[in-house]
Amino acid sequence: MGTPDFSVPSLQAIADLDFVDISLVVTSPDKPRRSQKSDPIPTPVKIKAKELGLNVLEVDDVKEPDFAKTIETYTPDVIVVVAFRILPEQVFTLAKKGTFNLHASLLPKFRGAAPINWAIMQGETKTGVTTFFIEKKVDTGEMILQKEMPIEPDATASDLAKALSVLGAEAVVETLTRIEENRVQLQQQDNNLASKAPKLFKENTQLNWAQTPEQVVNFVRGLADRPTAWTVFNGKSVKIFKAKIYSDPPILDEPGKWLVQNDKLIIACMDGAVEILSLQLEGKKRLSASDFLRGYRLNGNERFE
Repeated sequence: MGTPDFSVPSLQAIADLDFVDISLVVTSPDKPRRSQKSDPIPTPVKIKAKELGLNVLEVDDVKEPDFAKTIETYTPDVIVVVAFRILPEQVFTLAKKGTFNLHASLLPKFRGAAPINWAIMQGETKTGVTTFFIEKKVDTGEMILQKEMPIEPDATASDLAKALSVLGAEAVVETLTRIEENRVQLQQQDNNLASKAPKLFKENTQLNWAQTPEQVVNFVRGLADRPTAWTVFNGKSVKIFKAKIYSDPPILDEPGKWLVQNDKLIIACMDGAVEILSLQLEGKKRLSASDFLRGYRLNGNERFE
């Protein structure tokens, strides 16, 4: 069960195993395009499943009783969940040997919908993946295994997602192998070490310039390229796609205040400054900072809110 690109390496890896038969692939329905004249877009998992000649079920509401009944007809030994949805108990208890989830963090850190983003946003230098048997409370089940990897200093959320999807496929294969060979040794999560990685909304993706340059840059990296960190300028939202710590910070005492030097857009933060490299004003196209500045007449009082 999975939907986005992140799930595809795991699906391929399972399909390559000689001791596994994939009876069903469950994914989200095709997504309508903006143009109603075009066909809806299938999920990456559906595309891969069709390439592999696998049976696909598209489900809109996993809580519908008919969904559980359908899954039951396949009498699954194991259900593998990779970036799907929160399953009701009547579904995840149908697998004889258990339903396990691949989570993109080193649990119990970053429980929730956006672990990759929050790990970068909070300045972590390492992360990884965890497989665990699903229980009623989200992301709290007994852990089967974990795999670690470093977070590179310039890595964005998009970069890290690609790397973790490959590492995750390895973890899924090893987990299935342990289940097949009855070698599973479960480990309880320490709830005292738990942290949250909530879903990303407009409210929790706005930049706070009254932070250190490192915190601001991590926030931008953690939200690139989607959903993107944002700020306010002249009453309109501005997406910030890329930024870096300004190595020779000027004396700016007002967080968010602009300083332009040699076609560079420098923004004051707490105890330093950052250079904006790529941005997009509301209603405009994405531009490099230098291109943006060439088309903007400065008055010397600009600041991001």
